[in-house]
Amino acid sequence: MTAVRIKSAQQRAEQAEEPMTRTLDPIWSSLRVAAETLTRKEPALASLVHSVVLAHDRLEDALSFRLAQKLASAEISALALRDLAAEAILADQTIVRAARADISAVMDRDPACKTPLQPVLYFKGFQALQTHRIAHWFWNRGRLEIAFVLQMRMAEVFGVDIHPGARMGQGIMIDHATGVVIGETAIVEDDVSMLQGVTLGGTGKESGDRHPKIGRGVLIGANASILGNIRIGECSRVGAGSVVLHDVPPCKTVAGVPAKIVGDGGCEHPSRAMDHLIS
Repeated sequence: MTAVRIKSAQQRAEQAEEPMTRTLDPIWSSLRVAAETLTRKEPALASLVHSVVLAHDRLEDALSFRLAQKLASAEISALALRDLAAEAILADQTIVRAARADISAVMDRDPACKTPLQPVLYFKGFQALQTHRIAHWFWNRGRLEIAFVLQMRMAEVFGVDIHPGARMGQGIMIDHATGVVIGETAIVEDDVSMLQGVTLGGTGKESGDRHPKIGRGVLIGANASILGNIRIGECSRVGAGSVVLHDVPPCKTVAGVPAKIVGDGGCEHPSRAMDHLIS
């Protein structure tokens, strides 16, 4: 049953990438239905839901509005932030394509998520990840100060600190998210799940390529630290509270301080199964 649901969510994200009319975007359509249902159920939230979702025709516009709304401060206005987000999203459709895949990932993997509206409205792991995608776009174009402002506000608002230089795939879930730190040269490939307190960091003051590379389908438990320019092989698991200092082969489970291999990956797709038990 789970595998069928995962497959259908991936298909929804892939379908949304196709150059069809936006009214046929399945992620956006389901999000609007959830928004309309919520306004009827909780009239007190109608203004919020209308401003974030129902006032817009596309996920692109709703996303730029919501991020600007959350990140605005006395130092940078919501209008300026919305213009920046819209500039990046308009120029690079992979940003919103990844957002669709991230919504599907949260829906599939987080039992607390009941509708596709919830990540957009409430989930700071999703919101922080979309903020990073925009910051990364500016970083790659040499507009470093804009990227750093977005990183700063992300950390202040969401408690998540992802360097603008880090490279993040799509279909990623950062569950709970508080205290997640990801360094400048880190790479997180597609279909990864991680929980709160995860650190993808360096081991000291070294420069250059100094942060971890996380393979596709990896599951990283809460408060795990993965340090240095090492690779976690695809479809592996990192146990909660572990400190990983060396490469991990694909499809293995590591745990402990320092982490050691304690078994196989546990299943074909650890990041989707979200099974943290070590048998």
